[in-house]
Amino acid sequence: MSGLAAMGRRWLRLPTLVRHLVVALVGLGVLLAISEALSEYRNTQLAEIAYTVCAVAGLTLLTGLSGQISLGNGAFMFVGAYTVALLLKHHPFGGITGYQSNWWLVPVLILAVLVAAAVGGLVGVAAARLRGPYLAGITLALAIGLPSLPKYQHLQSQLGGHAGIPISAPAPPGSIDYFRWQAWICLIAMVITLFLLANLASSRVGRAFKAVRDDEISASLAGLPVARIQILAFVVSAAAAGLAGGLFGLISLDAGPDSFPLSLSLGLLAAAVFGGLGSLPGAVYGAILITLLPQWATDLSHQVSLSSKIVNNLPLLVYGAALMLAMLAVPFGLQGLLRRGWHQVRDWRRRDGLAPG
Repeated sequence: MSGLAAMGRRWLRLPTLVRHLVVALVGLGVLLAISEALSEYRNTQLAEIAYTVCAVAGLTLLTGLSGQISLGNGAFMFVGAYTVALLLKHHPFGGITGYQSNWWLVPVLILAVLVAAAVGGLVGVAAARLRGPYLAGITLALAIGLPSLPKYQHLQSQLGGHAGIPISAPAPPGSIDYFRWQAWICLIAMVITLFLLANLASSRVGRAFKAVRDDEISASLAGLPVARIQILAFVVSAAAAGLAGGLFGLISLDAGPDSFPLSLSLGLLAAAVFGGLGSLPGAVYGAILITLLPQWATDLSHQVSLSSKIVNNLPLLVYGAALMLAMLAVPFGLQGLLRRGWHQVRDWRRRDGLAPG
């Protein structure tokens, strides 16, 4: 035990950036190895979990660290997906196939992140003036209104109307399976997102987020630009959701208005709350939950022969049940429950060590 304790102390003495980098590289290697052992269907699920983690991680940073609620992150995913779709529609590299064509994934996804971040900045300017239910209301309107733009008569020709815009599939290099390649793209993007957000949360910016969340007046008296910090939190959250939307478009090969319903935004919030607000590991737990739980509920509903109307509304029911369960059973989220259990085990070990033999 003393050797493990010494290793733990040496690990904690490493710079935060180095520790996060080591965890990211090891985690990515493990995830790619897991993907190698999965079937096509399971790799598709893994890709879905990975891009959902990106969106939930951005939301948990916004709500958990800066204290601002958002019901509109599905709209930022819409922006990211349509940015990718429009770029590939109007740029010649959208039709390139083969190994050398995969370079376009990087600039296209970066542009999706930047466009979504710009939209998030505009929303953040309004959000910095609003609190509580008013902020929730404006983001809720965004989640409902923005994905409806392609159905607007004067934008149907540019945005594809109800059918949406088809997206070119990324060509897997060499002999890599297509579905495994999709999972790898999403996993790499997820690990990079978590790495960047983890370093942001532990930086001076992250501490400023927490200060504004805890007490805006005290933060202002301490010299922090409260409005700018709140806008920055929205920009970061929107950027992460924009990346998730771009990845969603690449996986589904389509960007359509019906792919970003209100239930998507509510599901992202449910995942953040269930996993633990402000916790990046909690974002992973929550993303797994909202990805797999509706599918399990749908399979169960088919087995018991429920009507199609009930089946179509199952996601909302599942997300609502997950939120209620989290608030009643694990108010600090699953990550908070695990952290509390670890502290109890550590306290027991200390008491046992101090007890007379």
